[in-house]
Amino acid sequence: MITIERTTKETNITVGLDMSSAGAPEISTGVPFFDHMLRAAAFHGAFTLSVAATGDIDVDAHHLVEDVGLVLGDALRKTFSKFGAVTRYGHSVIPMDDALCEVAIDVCERPYLVFALDFPQPSVGTFDTSLLREFFTALANRAAINLHVVSRHGLNSHHIVEAAFKALGKALKTAYTPLESDRAAMSTKGTL
Repeated sequence: MITIERTTKETNITVGLDMSSAGAPEISTGVPFFDHMLRAAAFHGAFTLSVAATGDIDVDAHHLVEDVGLVLGDALRKTFSKFGAVTRYGHSVIPMDDALCEVAIDVCERPYLVFALDFPQPSVGTFDTSLLREFFTALANRAAINLHVVSRHGLNSHHIVEAAFKALGKALKTAYTPLESDRAAMSTKGTL
């Protein structure tokens, strides 16, 4: 289990991540919908994830959601260092009722985000869907991955977000599967 902590004046976050085992997710951020999404990603990705986070959510959830993305990205980066070489690419397309979302990942040490989720409703309960771009941006940058998160269609913002997080979990699991060879096998260049 890789454990990463981050403490600022705005948030206090601890993330535990084990991509090689499927444990029950333990998520507590104080933002119930975000907890639900992180649980869905870990469950459907079949990896162990724990997140204990507090922050200034009395202001809004922005700092907390973004910082969880940073710390989870750090944990993924450390996972890559630990494994040495991984499958590199992961892809998943998940339907949920009216929604169909796709996530593609390249563990390439060149961070880039394509975020194309269109939300018919600007919030899911009290959760502001605009915070998701901040989460995925932080995740891609800190993990140093190329990350595409795309909704092909959808009528309900909850369904779109949930399909995206389930697809994220499955794509992460595939991309971070260890290779028995070294990193040279991950690229025709012999290095990333």
